[in-house]
Amino acid sequence: MTHTAPSRAPETATRPVRAATTAVAVTIACVLPVFLVGGLAVQMRDELGFNPAGLGIAVAVYFGVGALASVPSGALVERWGGGVVTRAGILISAGSMLAVATLARSYPMLLVLLAVAGTANALGQLSSNLLLARHVPARRQGLSFGVKQAAIPVSTLLAGAAVPTLALTVGWRWAFVAAAGAALATLPLVPSEGPQPVHRSNRPAGSATVGLVVVGVAATLAAGAAGALGTFLVDASVDRGLGPAFAGLMLTLGSAVCVGARIGIGWLADRRSGGHVTVIAGLLAVGALGLGLLAVAGPGALVVGVLLGFGLGWSWPGLMNFAVVRLHPQAPAAATSITQTGVYAGGCLGPLALGPLAAATGYPVMWLTAAAAMLTAAALMLTATRLLSARPASA
Repeated sequence: MTHTAPSRAPETATRPVRAATTAVAVTIACVLPVFLVGGLAVQMRDELGFNPAGLGIAVAVYFGVGALASVPSGALVERWGGGVVTRAGILISAGSMLAVATLARSYPMLLVLLAVAGTANALGQLSSNLLLARHVPARRQGLSFGVKQAAIPVSTLLAGAAVPTLALTVGWRWAFVAAAGAALATLPLVPSEGPQPVHRSNRPAGSATVGLVVVGVAATLAAGAAGALGTFLVDASVDRGLGPAFAGLMLTLGSAVCVGARIGIGWLADRRSGGHVTVIAGLLAVGALGLGLLAVAGPGALVVGVLLGFGLGWSWPGLMNFAVVRLHPQAPAAATSITQTGVYAGGCLGPLALGPLAAATGYPVMWLTAAAAMLTAAALMLTATRLLSARPASA
């Protein structure tokens, strides 16, 4: 495509970098609350009084609200633009973390504050999708979405690092204060955009096709299984007899591997003309093997399971968003809100089911159940590939 207004070339040259930077920053800021709760669960549960089942319910509340808010948030982003909604998401997330640090004196209050934070996640994720779709050239969108989704395991990495650096030294509440300050520091990165009403009358044609619905269902199962890594890995490692500091470092290692995998897969996606959903199915199949290894006793199996589970089983969301945006470039936030609902539903239902299962039968059974769910998600992604092939992709 050629530019019809040469005078705008300098702006478009710098906008992709700023859009990508903003997308990463807002994604980290808006997802930090739930991963801090997972990473600091060992310290928080003693004061607030919850077990693994309670931790699962807390995470489920966060993602459940995100699932309910996803499609409405997509409509808001399409109407008002990425800048306004991004700022709102950052402020809500930072406010909720400060409230956890100062007001969370009981488990019910923690649930209320995580529900508020869940709305910030929906707003932040979809507004960043719009920024990337509109301001990053199509030939680099795979990498940009990979980098943006890599921000989520960065949040898990930060949560794991907060265990030895803050939670075990000055207390878990100061970890939330520090995270809130970091979230507020991202506000200057957000580009100034006024309201951008959608003048087109046609919503993304075929955005709720059977193929996208199947992708959403697969994403529910895959996210529910993979989300157990960030939620339960520290607690499960401590339950196995490892020290809290080492367990936090294992979470940090897995998160770092996931960061590299999401970026690398996005980079490779820009060099492929199609077949992205098939690649997701392969990633999920290998990731299921990693989750199964977490049920095996011994530090060796734990390390390999973390590497495969994080590195492959949780490396696909950016590739999924990229594929959906290519199908619906005219309304990327509205289109990705459908599949993102599946991811949030998995984040809700996974802990809600796996937390009580771990409390009743132990973590090994929970990891095997998560592995089976991820294998099922891989099969559904292959089914979606055949359904989506009937619709030509838009570059």
